[in-house]
Amino acid sequence: MGAAVEIAAAVNAGTRTAEAVAAEALAKIAAYDAVQPQAWIARPSAEAVLEQARTVDRRIAAGEKLPLAGVPYAVKDNIDVAGLPTTAACPAFARGPAAQSAEVVARLEAAGAVMVGKTNLDQFATGLVGTRSPYGAPSCVFNREYVSGGSSSGSGVAVGAGLVPFALATDTAGSGRVPAAINNLVGLKPTKGRWSTRGLVPACRSLDCITVLAADVDDAALVDTVAAGFDPADAYSRREGVAPAPIGASFRFAVPRPDQRRFLGDLEGEAAFAWAADRLKAAGGTPVEVDVSPLLEAAKLLYSGPWVAERTAAVEPMLRTNPTAIHPVVRAIIQGGDGVSGLETFRGLYALADYARAAEAIWAAADVLLLPTAPTIYRIREALAEPFALNANLGLYTNFVNLLDMSAVAVPAGFRRNDTGIGVTLMGPAWADLALLGLARRYLEIAPMPQAPDLDLAGKPQTVRLAVVGAHLAGMPLHWQLTSRDARLLARTRTAPAYKLYAMVTSTPLKPALIHVGDGGASIELEVYELSVEAFGSFVVEVPAPLAIGSVTLEDGSTVKGFVAEPRALDGAEDVTAHGGWRAYLATRA
Repeated sequence: MGAAVEIAAAVNAGTRTAEAVAAEALAKIAAYDAVQPQAWIARPSAEAVLEQARTVDRRIAAGEKLPLAGVPYAVKDNIDVAGLPTTAACPAFARGPAAQSAEVVARLEAAGAVMVGKTNLDQFATGLVGTRSPYGAPSCVFNREYVSGGSSSGSGVAVGAGLVPFALATDTAGSGRVPAAINNLVGLKPTKGRWSTRGLVPACRSLDCITVLAADVDDAALVDTVAAGFDPADAYSRREGVAPAPIGASFRFAVPRPDQRRFLGDLEGEAAFAWAADRLKAAGGTPVEVDVSPLLEAAKLLYSGPWVAERTAAVEPMLRTNPTAIHPVVRAIIQGGDGVSGLETFRGLYALADYARAAEAIWAAADVLLLPTAPTIYRIREALAEPFALNANLGLYTNFVNLLDMSAVAVPAGFRRNDTGIGVTLMGPAWADLALLGLARRYLEIAPMPQAPDLDLAGKPQTVRLAVVGAHLAGMPLHWQLTSRDARLLARTRTAPAYKLYAMVTSTPLKPALIHVGDGGASIELEVYELSVEAFGSFVVEVPAPLAIGSVTLEDGSTVKGFVAEPRALDGAEDVTAHGGWRAYLATRA
């Protein structure tokens, strides 16, 4: 049972108050914000949040039963919330405070949910990385070096860090599904028009979807029961279509042909996708290899075709009058639509119709399509250094979904060794939302899902301390093996007085061998560095025999990983212990 389901049940039953739940959420947010504040753009005062909760308690006391009674949630800041401005992560664009909430927000409020804040995003929802915001770059909740995914970056962090049970996101090209994958969440991208988009700052108005990020399927499904429904005031809202039948005990699921599976060198992502396919087989599925090239070709239309002009249309007044107020990467993208002609638009529409017809073959062959959510992940600094190509890579398997009128549910598929989440997406035709949610629940229940890494308050990456005594010291020939892995110098110190140092005079470059001898040993100078677990692992692979990585005791009694040596390292070696360290020994050689 999800957190939202449990909270609503308890508040409706009177065993908890909405006010107490809200106070707990505010405390979590305050603690997390002290070290990671980038998730939010605007938040109501604590008193305003508590008053929302007290209103819910009064409604419960009056006899109402509310589907989301007292459940705290967050809203991406391109969606209107009454009383708060809407910025779309562009301060110069900010409008409001909004006179009324977006239709979906209003439905959640009516159902008893308590809104605690508006979350950060890639500006104008243009990006899949989460780095394109003047309000800061949220990071993966499990490893702060890596992107959170975007554009719904703050929503992904707010749920992934456990600050709220669910958050509203948006998804035009994957903006809800990519953060779901990276932060180990479920992301429901409804059929276009199934949820109202009234009150949303458009990215591509004909494609935009408001979506939900949640920690599990039950919470996502609960929010869907409240948020979905026709809105006659929204020109793009659709009356419920014919839904496919629920996916049975035996079903077929489509996967790309092997030559079409791209993970951009991410072997862990590739393995996780195979593992996810095995879970579906265990749930009763039979895999069917299909040609996904029409989908991948359709995806190119979103940014290389006429649909980029929709992004231009969404912010055209600012683009004309105040272009420098727009993030430079976002501006470069949306300016690309300025010269799109009517001729190009119709050619794009014709091409999309051809791709859609070709894609129909998938639904003839299978009940559901399984794809990676994103082929890989990048560090924040990598996304900043190469903002276009790496962002495009993350959208490889997401950009076509709304263009081809599909429904989708992103689900977790495990973790990389760097603790970042890996996800897969279950896709179906329009109106398959409930069938996909049902299959997602079965997928997650078929076997224990790998547990999320321990998350400290700051979402700090797990690290390893490494002691070096010779060629890896600062300024030495192999020091680059540390700097290339972003190792951070923690201390220049000494070992406990229990070691001897030898020079392996036949090695190139000249290397030391540190040997623990106990009594009769000396204290040897060294440097201690901090590396991520991932970087440490790749470093160890490069350590040549007879050297090895073991444990080294420092003069303060603490133990770190460090270079040790096999007995054969002493063959022909020179005892240089008396020098007290490698630098002093090398000085005598010079």
